[in-house]
Amino acid sequence: MKIIILLYIAFAFNFATSQIKHGQRDAQGRHLIPRGFVINTNDGGGEVFFKSDDYARMVRMGANTQVIRLELGKLSNFPGGKLEPNYLKKLDTLVQLGQNSGIKTVFKMTVYGVDKFIWEEFWLNKKGEYKTYIDAWKVIWQRYADHPFVFGYDVVNEPRKLEMEISYNDLTNKYLIPLYQKIIDESQKINPDKMVLIQSIFMNKGEGIDHNQYAEITSSVNRKNMIFAPHIYQNKLDFIKPVMDRFDKESEMLNAPILIGEWGFPTFATTDTLISGKLGQLAYRELYIKTAEVFDRMGVGSIKAWYLGNRTMQNFMPEGPSTWSIFSDSTDAGTVERKYITDVIARPFPQTIAGDIQSFMFNHATRTLDLNIISDNSKGASTLFIGANRHYPDGFSILIEDTIIIYHDPIKKVRLETYKAPTDFNPSDFIWDEYTQKLSILKWHKDKSNLNIKIVPGLRNF
Repeated sequence: MKIIILLYIAFAFNFATSQIKHGQRDAQGRHLIPRGFVINTNDGGGEVFFKSDDYARMVRMGANTQVIRLELGKLSNFPGGKLEPNYLKKLDTLVQLGQNSGIKTVFKMTVYGVDKFIWEEFWLNKKGEYKTYIDAWKVIWQRYADHPFVFGYDVVNEPRKLEMEISYNDLTNKYLIPLYQKIIDESQKINPDKMVLIQSIFMNKGEGIDHNQYAEITSSVNRKNMIFAPHIYQNKLDFIKPVMDRFDKESEMLNAPILIGEWGFPTFATTDTLISGKLGQLAYRELYIKTAEVFDRMGVGSIKAWYLGNRTMQNFMPEGPSTWSIFSDSTDAGTVERKYITDVIARPFPQTIAGDIQSFMFNHATRTLDLNIISDNSKGASTLFIGANRHYPDGFSILIEDTIIIYHDPIKKVRLETYKAPTDFNPSDFIWDEYTQKLSILKWHKDKSNLNIKIVPGLRNF
């Protein structure tokens, strides 16, 4: 069945139906929370290659979505660029690896791979730059128009003003929004059911407003099937929520739910060797936890950069070399996790719910996932990512209302065991998959009902 990611709401923000206004829906009408990683095809040290084991690892970290960074130079006729058939085959492989693991794909266009991309000239479009750019996208749109596991396109990554003598607001309204409209119109001629992800202008260093690096969008794009995909690389705890609140305001105006396209302040080379201090692992853990809590309360999906090893580092910050890579080994695709951030990234959450997610939150202090839903068994099965291997090595209990207690004992290595349940409860409807670290619920015991579900550490813990 073709997977069509739909806007979750009619965007009157109907709280009577659900408090989570940024979720997505699949073809069955199940409520989805996308979460995953940015996948690079090149990391500056050369090409990056992935295999099935890398995707298995990704799934066990809670990923159900990948964002593949496209290189404009391998898809277009911009100076220094050309369409490379082998690159397209590489993209096919990444999409297939994702599909094999149940991971859907978003493509994101970057301007890498051309001789020189000059934003100031691009906006003026004097040499037909828009057409050349859209033609590059058409290669992707036509190739994946009917692919069920490709659900969207992040069409302009971190657009810039740089030296252009124009305000951010005027650049957005005069150039960026009309460009989005052109791109979306052309995309929907080819694949009208795919989602288009949009971002705002990335502001010059030092020009951020209220510690937000991205300029505000104040006018509607006025198109359907859009997702607002802002980035947040905030390292000040007090500004995480205000930044997200502004994104929430823009989302409402745009009539587009939020999927955080990139997040996570970069770690420094010294962070891997320090516990305390400004650049220490404890500080990073607190920063990531705070960010994750804001995401969960809003119900937004989020994509973490980068799913890479530590083959290269950036050297543009005064504190020294830094990286967004989540692995520390010096290879393109890594295995050694930076656990002070990955344990937060890979926190438990509801991936797919047959019904409406009212709210969810993982409490890192108590290791408790608290989930409120309105069940709807007509939409199929539900899936929770638990991540028991990292969060519940002592086992976990599933508490539903005051009537059901099920638990998983990692020592026994048997199926879930039932401690307490009503007589009409069917324990075989709850399936734990050790390999994917997921809990599947084939059918909720109460249909069309408000349910509170808790995942807590330990056995029969109530």
